[in-house]
Amino acid sequence: MGTSLSDESDDFLFNVSSLGKKQKKSLSVVHNFTRKVINDRKKFITENGINLVNAMGDKDNDESEMVYGKKKRTAMLDLLILAEKEGLIDNAGIQEEVDTFMLEGHDTTASGLIFCLMLLANYSEIQERIVIELKEIFGKTKHATRMEDLNAMRYLDRCIKESLRLYPPVPFISRHINEEVQLSNYTVPAGTYCHIHIYDLHRSEKLFPNPSVFDPDRFLPENMGKRHSYAYIPFSAGPRNCIGQKFAMMQMKLVVSEILRNFRLLPVTSCSDLKFQADLILRNSGPVYIKFVKREIVI
Repeated sequence: MGTSLSDESDDFLFNVSSLGKKQKKSLSVVHNFTRKVINDRKKFITENGINLVNAMGDKDNDESEMVYGKKKRTAMLDLLILAEKEGLIDNAGIQEEVDTFMLEGHDTTASGLIFCLMLLANYSEIQERIVIELKEIFGKTKHATRMEDLNAMRYLDRCIKESLRLYPPVPFISRHINEEVQLSNYTVPAGTYCHIHIYDLHRSEKLFPNPSVFDPDRFLPENMGKRHSYAYIPFSAGPRNCIGQKFAMMQMKLVVSEILRNFRLLPVTSCSDLKFQADLILRNSGPVYIKFVKREIVI
């Protein structure tokens, strides 16, 4: 179906309205940010003489150059820049993909942060363990957070993963089955739509003993090895998993660590107060309140 005259009129009226002008101004801020990310990366590649074709197969590249964490795959932006060099995409196409990667998940990340901060406010002993870890990382220098600092936040990483287990931002996903699948004693015919309830999966007693308890040590390596690899899927799993999961984890670690370096969290809303509303993203039906107390000495 083509675009109707009514659609074009609606767009025109919105664009000339005060709200449309405000949106245009806001979008320019967003696009300038992602444009800078792309241009900075291209400049880095040029100035350092990086051959992206060779880098694709080089497993010994410095991880800070290519990806967050241990290098297993080439960073998406590098793949896009290589595709541009090969004429498969233009610069506008790169920006669309980077916009999606960096901004599409803001709603889900915000949901994850809300529930994580609420849990830390209600579990003061766990919050204090994170603070101890942050003091060990930042010491007396109180420097701005660096990539190596994020990598060193191992206990905070476990806390965030456990909060995503209890309160996955996307509580369910759906998949269309292209071919017949044998699932235990059941045959799922081709053409079936399967709904995977992540929220319920993460609270299964069979997979997570005492599932309602907030226990970050579930994500110690020795405990993770005891579970099925698909028992925990806040970012989905397999070839259609969330493309931005490492970025989302990095964002959450940065935000939570900055908050805890400056504030102590006290409980107001408890887990028992939550009443979820029907939505694609896990949301409480009302506000989630947390009390922030400014630290006398910043970590």
